[in-house]
Amino acid sequence: MPDTWVVVADSAAARLFLAPSPTGPLEEFASYAHAEGRLHARDLVAGEQGRSFDSMGTGRHAMEPRVDPKEHEKASFARLIGDRVRSARAKGEVNRVFLVAPPEFLGLLRASLDAESRRMVAGEYGLNVVRLKPGEIRAKLPERLYSAIPTP
Repeated sequence: MPDTWVVVADSAAARLFLAPSPTGPLEEFASYAHAEGRLHARDLVAGEQGRSFDSMGTGRHAMEPRVDPKEHEKASFARLIGDRVRSARAKGEVNRVFLVAPPEFLGLLRASLDAESRRMVAGEYGLNVVRLKPGEIRAKLPERLYSAIPTP
């Protein structure tokens, strides 16, 4: 029988919970750590930036990366979580998902889902609660997460 999931994440950690009843406690069944999400951009890049020379004269300039390394790491982690949700949907393991993340990361999570998985999203909450205990997370969410009848 497919389940209702609550995905709680930020750029450095994610926790997946089952919500077996609309008003009951959350049951954690998976967690992911992404230490790179806590690093500074300078720590994510190996070596010094490349150099560019002026076409005329002797000027040299540091080249900026096309994509900020920190943003790249956040997007990569969001894709990992999105892949987990897509895989579970394809296997029929989940029929409803709630996304809970700080607003910036919530957008990355949403973008990481395919169209079919996005249709399963029953609610989104812009909260930074990944480090809280399950009961504290549940208290931050609506009293009734969903109706008892699963949505198609």
